Amino acid sequence: MSLGPLMVDIGGTELTGADREILTHPLVGGVILFTRNYANPDQLSALVESIHSLRIPPLLVAVDQEGGRVQRFREEFSTLPPARLFGRLYDQDANMSCRLAEKTAWLMAAELRAMGIDISFAPVLDLDYGVSSVIGDRAFHQSAEVVGELGRAWVIGMRRAGMAATVKHFPGHGAVHGDSHHVLPVDGRSIEDIRSHDLKPFERLMRLDIGGVMMAHVVYPIVNAQPASFSKRWIEHELRRRMGFEGAVFSDDLSMRGAAAAGDYVKRAMTVLDAGCDMLPVCNNRSGVVSILQAMVDYKNPMSQWRLSRLHGRGEISWKELRTTRDWREARATLERYYAANDFKLET
Repeated sequence: MSLGPLMVDIGGTELTGADREILTHPLVGGVILFTRNYANPDQLSALVESIHSLRIPPLLVAVDQEGGRVQRFREEFSTLPPARLFGRLYDQDANMSCRLAEKTAWLMAAELRAMGIDISFAPVLDLDYGVSSVIGDRAFHQSAEVVGELGRAWVIGMRRAGMAATVKHFPGHGAVHGDSHHVLPVDGRSIEDIRSHDLKPFERLMRLDIGGVMMAHVVYPIVNAQPASFSKRWIEHELRRRMGFEGAVFSDDLSMRGAAAAGDYVKRAMTVLDAGCDMLPVCNNRSGVVSILQAMVDYKNPMSQWRLSRLHGRGEISWKELRTTRDWREARATLERYYAANDFKLET
């Protein structure tokens, strides 16, 4: 059974019969985990193993583990700083900041790989224009050059841990006030302005053969009337043809308010797939998932299946083994040393 285009969520810390029925549907290709799915490392490892054992090839298991405000697993995991702190350190010492970003990305990805998790949706490449509350300190910096440098270090650290990066939110969410979880933001800038600023970090990272790009639920009306997640103009023309991206394209969550303008869940799914997305997360709405599965049972896209298959994690070791390695101890110690001055403490 190949990987389908839907990424769905589950309700608790272990699979139910209803979960198993959904996850074995041919249209499902992945599972995204949240804080509610985590109790402790042993439980999480068992949960991920139970998901992977359902199918061959195994479903992709993903989480948002950026750091700062967006870190789903905390207790017993390393506490990760918000991206903005790397940008502040970059202004003081660029080389040191990049080294620290790479170590931190490795630490994040290595801990997730020890659980069997395939993907963390990171790094954030949005620019910090100082206007977006939903992005805010999730962005490395206001400078496209600095974001590109730190994003590059982050991708390298993730890859060293056996995890492909999925950068976000293309073509840039940082210049709008609205939060696409609750509204459909509108960015009135020209394509030339966006290319000169927001797209620069994405272009820089294309050279690293990144695994995935997540689209933004933002409208750029001068460029195209549809939100970027739903737009062939952004996905097929800008991302794939002009920038040469060959990896997997993710829409942002189709349950977000920013996706609602496209219609019901079936219409949303059909539109983003037609626009060129390979995988569509649908979170916290099981009825929406069911409606898509019932309506699109015959959908197939061999190219998308190939792109998604490249996102499976590599090089898994156990949680206990990881915590005895020199790399893990050094990464933790380095973070503690650099953030002591900011009253930033790691959980033990």
